[in-house]
Amino acid sequence: MSDSLVIIPTYNEIENIEDMIHLVMGFEQAYHVLVVDDNSPDGTAAKVLELQSQYPQKLHLIVRKKKQGLGKAYIHGFGWALERDYAYIMEMDADFSHDPKDLKKLYDSCKNGADMAIGSRYKHGVNVVNWPLSRVLLSYGASFYVKLITGMRIHDPTAGFVCYRRKALEAIGLQKVMFVGYAFQIEMKYRVYRKKFKIEEVSIIFKDRTKGKSKMHGGIIREGIVGVLKLRLLALFGRI
Repeated sequence: MSDSLVIIPTYNEIENIEDMIHLVMGFEQAYHVLVVDDNSPDGTAAKVLELQSQYPQKLHLIVRKKKQGLGKAYIHGFGWALERDYAYIMEMDADFSHDPKDLKKLYDSCKNGADMAIGSRYKHGVNVVNWPLSRVLLSYGASFYVKLITGMRIHDPTAGFVCYRRKALEAIGLQKVMFVGYAFQIEMKYRVYRKKFKIEEVSIIFKDRTKGKSKMHGGIIREGIVGVLKLRLLALFGRI
């Protein structure tokens, strides 16, 4: 039994998922992988089912009925993980924007005492490859905005490459998490921060996807802007 689970949410990631799973399974660290697929029409889930014969007991799959957003996929995955004996629960994208080799950095950070380890694009400058300047400015500006409103001293609060120690996920009340898009990652960090858990950032290099299509759209960004204000208000009234 592995002590660590990597959760990978997917929607139309047939071009990436097989290579990603083979890479993660090939590391010396014995990760288990849970793919949470939102009923991708491109056959992503079918490919994972096929690969399960190569990785029995290590590769797991949840197929949801429809696309409901990144946040709900992760909450579903976190709940599944907490029903089992995993001590360290990680989240990452399927599209190779997160380098699977950096899983060990996050794992080691939590193993050495962090309750939440964040793969940070902005801990040391701006470590983003193949993004247009407009998107870099939007992301970096969002990080500054989140720090200003919430008071969190986190360089990359919107990061989606994260390792949680089990007790942090158990403590924050997953059933209370409100947001499903851009604000989801912020909310998770804010809930961990408000519980006074130890948060560390680990510097990574983020590379934009080369296969498949980005899921980013205007509604997700708007949710982030409004969501941060809502989180702060809830905290002021003791609701978080």
